[in-house]
Amino acid sequence: MKTIYIGIILTAAVLFAAAAAFLAVHILRMLKTMDNMLDRALDGSFSERVFTEAKLSRMETKLYRCLSAGKTAQKQIADERNAVKALVSDISHQTKTPISNILLYTQLLRETKGLEDDAEELLRRTEEQTEKLQFLIQSLVKLSRLENGTVAVVPMENSVKRLLEQMDFSAAAQKKDVCLIVEDIPEVIAKFDLKWTAEALSNIVDNAMKYTPHSGKVKLSVREYEMFVRIDVADTGKGISEADTAKIFTRFYRAEEVQEEKGVGIGLYLARQILAKEGGYIRVSSKLGEGSVFSVFLPKK
Repeated sequence: MKTIYIGIILTAAVLFAAAAAFLAVHILRMLKTMDNMLDRALDGSFSERVFTEAKLSRMETKLYRCLSAGKTAQKQIADERNAVKALVSDISHQTKTPISNILLYTQLLRETKGLEDDAEELLRRTEEQTEKLQFLIQSLVKLSRLENGTVAVVPMENSVKRLLEQMDFSAAAQKKDVCLIVEDIPEVIAKFDLKWTAEALSNIVDNAMKYTPHSGKVKLSVREYEMFVRIDVADTGKGISEADTAKIFTRFYRAEEVQEEKGVGIGLYLARQILAKEGGYIRVSSKLGEGSVFSVFLPKK
């Protein structure tokens, strides 16, 4: 009797071991299949022809459908980006000539003798709004090219002194009656794209002078750290409220107290995008009525 029980137990143990081995092999095969699917999805070679529902378990089928949906969504996003890029390019191309003509006509009218004061004011406003529209379109084109990868930001070792020396704001400072101070610039090297970083920094300096009153000051200074080089743009302007500090780098945002000033609310957003693409970042500290300090951090490595 004992021998029968022992035989039954041994048989059950063998069957259990065989079932466990079969299950383990099946699970390993399924995991290997899913791992293969994920690898193909990550490297972009995932294709519907490689996997079919007839060969997959229910879990594998769900994973296949999920990856297929993700691939479709990626294609839709790419198509939409290309459509936006083409649209912005068309708008830029089609509006360039009309805007240039409007500016030309306003200049010709301004040279006409005998204009009344009201006409002079209307000409000034027309010219101002046309220049604003021109700046907006140019900024949107630059931003679109950056976001869609049409133009790449390529950081490389550059002189910070060279970056600052190529930017000339003396005429703008004189026109606004603002004192522009540039402290002694040390010979430091950082990794940044010279052209695009100059674009970002120009937007920040222009923004500082725009909101600094007559007889105010805008000061540029450079400080070196172990990992970064910091460029400070300090002004004695209106300052920024704590509530607005977190919003000024968003697209088209402008605080209520500066709505009457020139600008479209895209310069700081564009600056932040450029700096982020080259591994840098921007910070601001400000107090209402006392001015602001915009700090640009450029990586050294």
